[in-house]
Amino acid sequence: EVQLVESGGGLVQPGGSLRLSCAASGFTFSNYAMSWVRQAPGKGLERVSAVNSRGSFTTYADSVKGRFTISRDNAKNTLYLQMNSLKPEDTAVYHCVKLPGFAVVGTYYDPRGQGTQVTVSS
Repeated sequence: EVQLVESGGGLVQPGGSLRLSCAASGFTFSNYAMSWVRQAPGKGLERVSAVNSRGSFTTYADSVKGRFTISRDNAKNTLYLQMNSLKPEDTAVYHCVKLPGFAVVGTYYDPRGQGTQVTVSS
């Protein structure tokens, strides 16, 4: 059974930083691309970033490009999202998602974890 557990969210002031983590189990983590998606209050799911199985290819939404960095540690079965220069519009629940293959192809929202809340406010 695929299990994805996010952590690292919290309340941060505008301009601040957070590092999210996603602990994966129940599948061979190193064989699959992964992504981060978010859902802001009253809005739909939005893909923020994705990384291929080896960590050699990454992609970002225009809204976070240059501020967020996705990475993975296949030895630890963990996905990360480093978020810098946070803005109030980054406020959302952030989820990690297992993609169906080793490459970043298409946008998927399942399976995903329960999410971690990020609130950017002064």
